[in-house]
Amino acid sequence: MSKPKIVSREKWIKARKKFLAREKKFTRLRDKLAKERRKLPWEPVTKKYVFEGAKGKESLADLFGGKSQFIVYHFMFAPDWEAGCRGCSFWADNFNNIIVHLNQRDTNLVTVSRAPYKKLAAYRKRMGWNFKWVSSGKSDFNYDFGASFTDKEVKKKKAFFNFTMQDPFHTDREGTSVFTKDKKGRIFRTYSTFARGIDLMNTAYNYLDITPKGRDEGKKGPYWVRRHDEYGT
Repeated sequence: MSKPKIVSREKWIKARKKFLAREKKFTRLRDKLAKERRKLPWEPVTKKYVFEGAKGKESLADLFGGKSQFIVYHFMFAPDWEAGCRGCSFWADNFNNIIVHLNQRDTNLVTVSRAPYKKLAAYRKRMGWNFKWVSSGKSDFNYDFGASFTDKEVKKKKAFFNFTMQDPFHTDREGTSVFTKDKKGRIFRTYSTFARGIDLMNTAYNYLDITPKGRDEGKKGPYWVRRHDEYGT
């Protein structure tokens, strides 16, 4: 944190109002961007995917939960891992209580990982979550939608991640994808975002961004983040 400039209340309000004008400009720009995002073309999803969850096997259409659109959070949890990614766990702490609100706007939210459902269920219980979480381990879903990569790609440090060829670093990466279904039951992908693109989905980060220290991460990234039951250990 840089050394603060201490001023009178009058000067503080003057500085705050000047910055508020920039914040309002940014808000209007973000609204415009959101509107343009909703106008992006749709990609038909014709491949059949099978997921495993609490109800057994489910299709992509089943994950809509009776809604016309649904959001997938690609949670980093490879089949051979014993616990889910700590960063994704940080994001997942935001999911439980918002889904009821999303449902009221014809939207469902589901978390998807490649690990076997038994591992997902055990980890979800440990974390105290109750949102829907399914395994895509027996399908190509994560690979087809840019959230998982082969060992060969990781070794070569070259894979199509976040819409460009780059080092994926891991076999599984974080991301969010959005799907919709028309009246004929046809499914389309309307949006996907990865890496820093998911920042806005993390409430804690948005609160930290308005504090003097901010995220307090610098170039190291989220070095301080732990699973919520690991702080202080």
